[in-house]
Amino acid sequence: MQRLFAMNRVPRLITVFAVAVLATAICLGQAAPAKTSYTFHGKVEAVDESAKSLKVNGEKVAGWMDAMTMSYKVDDAAILKKVKVGDEIMATVYDGDMMLHKVMVMSKAAGDAKSKK
Repeated sequence: MQRLFAMNRVPRLITVFAVAVLATAICLGQAAPAKTSYTFHGKVEAVDESAKSLKVNGEKVAGWMDAMTMSYKVDDAAILKKVKVGDEIMATVYDGDMMLHKVMVMSKAAGDAKSKK
């Protein structure tokens, strides 16, 4: 009798386990909310290829960070060979992330026009 009772519980346990696995998969499979992106502007003060970072005197980015000079990691180390001290850069930054993404060196004309404002 006890053996029959135990055998009747097996399908129920399998069903409960399958539902739990399915619920977990659904929860983990949902896309994370997209992080807010911001445009970052600043002047390069140092390039550190070994640390894959730039020391930048960055302008205030409303909603992200006040103006300050600090070192930032870059998402693409190849940019470190193109950027020079004194270059004006533009990059994308994201909430909760202190890395510079899609770094671009601004043309000298764009930098000069900006400083005349």
